[in-house]
Amino acid sequence: MPRRRPARPAAPRGARHGRHGRLGRSEVVRPPLPPLDGRIDRFEVTVGGAVEFLRSTWPELRDVRFEVAAMPTHDRGDGIPRWRVEPNEQRISLYRVPIERLLPKGHDDAAHRRVAIESAVFHAAAEYVGREPWELGPDIDGY
Repeated sequence: MPRRRPARPAAPRGARHGRHGRLGRSEVVRPPLPPLDGRIDRFEVTVGGAVEFLRSTWPELRDVRFEVAAMPTHDRGDGIPRWRVEPNEQRISLYRVPIERLLPKGHDDAAHRRVAIESAVFHAAAEYVGREPWELGPDIDGY
């Protein structure tokens, strides 16, 4: 019969040490993050793309801060505003709920919503620089 050794008492280990006496290890690859698929996320990504284009084209807009708010906190008296331009503070505020919800019936799908968001960004930026919105687009005279 094989001889058995008497059991040795286990050496005390720190709380983070595993059974082999090494420090615990973290995962190399974390689980993937959920995709940006919410309504607010899509709105902000669309605004960001339009703003990036405008800043690369118009130097006057490089230092302007574009903000997204849910609803306006002020009343202009001529309807629900979709944006607010504050040249003294170099800020343009875009209001997500009016831009997304005040689309005409039948035009409230994802494509029309994206066009409405980009249109609001261009209109607000045009108001800021004192031009017409279609002047902010790419120069297509050569086409």
